[in-house]
Amino acid sequence: MRGPSKTPPKYRKHKASGQAIVSIDGKDFYLGPHGTHASRIEYDRRIGEWLANGRQLPSCSKSITIVELVAQYWKYAKGYYVKNGETTDELPGLKIALQVLKNSYGETTVDNLGPLKLAALQEKFIARGNCRKYVNQNIGRIKRCIKWGVSQELVPVDVYQRIATVNGLRKGKTKAPDRKPILPVEQCVVEATIKAISNPIVKDIIRIQSLSCCRPGEAVAIRPCDIDKDRIPGVWLYYPESHKMEHKDRHRVIVLGPKAINILSKYMTANRNSFCFIRNCGKPFEATHFAQAIKRACTKAGVKHWAPNQLRHATATEVRRSHGLEGAQVVAGHAQANVTQIYAERDVSKAVQIMREVG
Repeated sequence: MRGPSKTPPKYRKHKASGQAIVSIDGKDFYLGPHGTHASRIEYDRRIGEWLANGRQLPSCSKSITIVELVAQYWKYAKGYYVKNGETTDELPGLKIALQVLKNSYGETTVDNLGPLKLAALQEKFIARGNCRKYVNQNIGRIKRCIKWGVSQELVPVDVYQRIATVNGLRKGKTKAPDRKPILPVEQCVVEATIKAISNPIVKDIIRIQSLSCCRPGEAVAIRPCDIDKDRIPGVWLYYPESHKMEHKDRHRVIVLGPKAINILSKYMTANRNSFCFIRNCGKPFEATHFAQAIKRACTKAGVKHWAPNQLRHATATEVRRSHGLEGAQVVAGHAQANVTQIYAERDVSKAVQIMREVG
């Protein structure tokens, strides 16, 4: 009977993926990008474990299944994706992605998950009629689940390295359709919707979003402590505690003009840390509640349904028509991620000029 190998397996390059690889006892381990210091460290770790175990692989009998991993990750995610005591919009999407993963490969052990299985999941989402961006989001969610498993030492690192080689769907290179662009809502439709709303708070949130060109989540989350009334005469500066691009360290300031100030003033409570817009149940409004209220009002008014983001697009379109593309960019907060503080100040000044007129 052939005994354990005496020569340590070699550090090699896997040509198809560009990854460093080592084959131990007939099993391939991906180590990271070939030639990097990190991949050399991972190679040394694998070989060290192999040597310490008598020149053979340690037992892998404790490998967990996909369904077990998903259960643990879901428990973590419910605590992680929370803001202001409420779960974020990411959680429902994550639940769908994990359900597809679990239904397809629930009883598969995590170390048997590879690029072909992930590519098959891509095809499942495409077959459901999902748009390209949504498919990529869900595949990204599945990758995050596996990556978390690696961080908890539940999943071998080479599993994540393998599935990381699966690229997102590219425009024009897939059967998955692209989402239709969001079109601005007409002002007459907005006014008809407002007339059908009984809650005066919802009416005022619509007006403030329309006047400020802010995102729905920013409109509902205003607090007195986020408002600077004194820096620039005639306008208020709103610094959202959280916003869409905060994970990229983006600067975000929303300029509120005289009309918006007039509406918001009555909601500026003595408690600076409390939210201005509160539902009947005593909890703060969220973007989902705001959107639902608009949807119900549209049905009641007999007008075509529209979403809060269409209101933002309508304002940006009007600003662009009257003040040019740059004016629309600075008002809507579309500056580049690497803008310097000098340019950020320039943008605020231009937004102030515009909102004094239109907001």
